[in-house]
Amino acid sequence: MSQPQAPQTEAKGLPEVDLHEYGGKKDGERQKLNRRLFMQLLVFDVPKGKDANAIGMATGALLEERRIAGVVYADTMLPRGLGLLTWSEDPAHFVNAVRPLFAHGKLDDVDHRPAFNMIGRAYSTGHEPDLAYVMLQRPIDNVMNATYGWHVWYPLRRTGSFAMLEPIDQSHILREHAALGMGYGAIEAAHDIRLACHGLDAEDNEFVIGLVGKELHPLSHLVQAMRKTRQTREFIAKMGPFFIGNVLHRSKG
Repeated sequence: MSQPQAPQTEAKGLPEVDLHEYGGKKDGERQKLNRRLFMQLLVFDVPKGKDANAIGMATGALLEERRIAGVVYADTMLPRGLGLLTWSEDPAHFVNAVRPLFAHGKLDDVDHRPAFNMIGRAYSTGHEPDLAYVMLQRPIDNVMNATYGWHVWYPLRRTGSFAMLEPIDQSHILREHAALGMGYGAIEAAHDIRLACHGLDAEDNEFVIGLVGKELHPLSHLVQAMRKTRQTREFIAKMGPFFIGNVLHRSKG
C-alpha cells in the first residue's frame, strides 16, 4: 500500500521567496531578521473655535491613559492642524488601539487630511552592524529623543529606471545618499527614519522618510543638499507632501 506523499515545501519552477531582512556579519555570521517595526502618521484638523494645542495635549493624555506609545505634533503649517505618530511591530495595533482614539469625545469631530497620512515598515540596507536595533529600536529612539523637537515627514517614489540598474550601480548611488545623511547625523544636525511603504500607500509611494532634529533649519538644509545626489537628481519621481511637526507630547506607552 503506497504511503501518502508529504506536501512539497517548494513549488517547482517558482522563485524562492525570502521575507527576511539582512544586516552585516555579527560573530562571524550574517544577521537576518523576520520582524519589522511599523510606524503610522495621521494628520488632522480640529474644528473651528477649538484650541488645537489644548486638543493636542488632551490627545497626549489619552495616549498615556491607554498606554499607547506615540508622538503628538502641532502642525507648523496650519493653525488648527495636529499630527499623531504611533508604532508597533503588529500593524493590527493601528486598527485595534489607535483607531478607537478617534471615537473619544476630544477627537470624534476632527477632520482628517488623508493626503498627509503615512504608514511604513522598517527595512535594512544589508550592512547594519546591529540589525535588530536598527530595525526595531532606532526609529523609536529618534522620535522619542526629548532634544529633537522638530520632525519632518514625507513620502517618495523612485522612477522605474532605478530598478533596472545593476545592483553595483544601485549600491554606489545609495551609498552617496547615505553618506550625506550620516554627515548631518555626526554633527547632531539631523537624524532620519527610513520606512518602506510599497503596497501600503494610497498614492503608490515606495518610502516614508522622517527627519528629526533640535532645529528646523538643518532638516530643510539636508533635503536641499540631497537634491544634488544622483538618486534624487535622476531617479526620484515624486516627493511629498511634507508634514512639518513641532512636538507637543511624547508618550512611552
